[in-house]
Amino acid sequence: MVHPALQRRCIMLSTQHIFISGADRGLGFGMTEQLLSQGHIVYAGQYMPEWTQLKDLKARYPDSLFLVPLDVGSDESVKAAAETVANLTSCLDVLISNAGINGHNDKDKGLHIETDTALLVYNVNALGSARLVEHLFPLLEAGSEKKLCFISSEAGSITQCWRSEMFRYCMSKAALNMYVRILFNQLRPKGYRFRLYHPGWIRSYMSGSLNPDAKLDIADAARLAISYFFSQTINEDELVLYGYDGERFSY
Repeated sequence: MVHPALQRRCIMLSTQHIFISGADRGLGFGMTEQLLSQGHIVYAGQYMPEWTQLKDLKARYPDSLFLVPLDVGSDESVKAAAETVANLTSCLDVLISNAGINGHNDKDKGLHIETDTALLVYNVNALGSARLVEHLFPLLEAGSEKKLCFISSEAGSITQCWRSEMFRYCMSKAALNMYVRILFNQLRPKGYRFRLYHPGWIRSYMSGSLNPDAKLDIADAARLAISYFFSQTINEDELVLYGYDGERFSY
């Protein structure tokens, strides 16, 4: 049964119910922290319970942050996560599909692609978003905003590709972009709004360890992402891959 207090909040326009995958650290954590500070209710997909940042944040926001065990690479995990959220709220206004992996592997040399890792990257980066939308869709249908946000990458742009390596990651993001395009074609006529976003080079753990040399710190990257996701000046009938600096990428 949905908690009555949470159910009432679903109709409060100033407070939105937001689900974020990959919220443990990096951009996902930064967005979670900033959205909570703005007064929203956040359901944070937690992949690494041993990582303590989300637990510490929960102590600061006990009534508006809900930790949800989640592995977007698993059908069973995503289904269980959706059931957990459905027991907490009657609606979701915004889905932010953020979870992703780099999948760098030193076994890749020249034309060789290490297949097992490639399948893992594709499963998480592309199919992970599809799982989230499918299983959270009933809650999104009940929400007022009907907004779907996807963290992609300029690495997924085919026409603007400049790389001669990183096959796995680039292919997975190109697949994600195609998924979002088809989803847009299906759901935009029903009032859904879409954001497809390249967050830039962030000082995060995307490659498995902290990258101190990247351009953006977590706070700035989260602020820029949230600004775009909640912008009211977007042409909702046009799907564009936008970059953190406003650049438009073809895909």
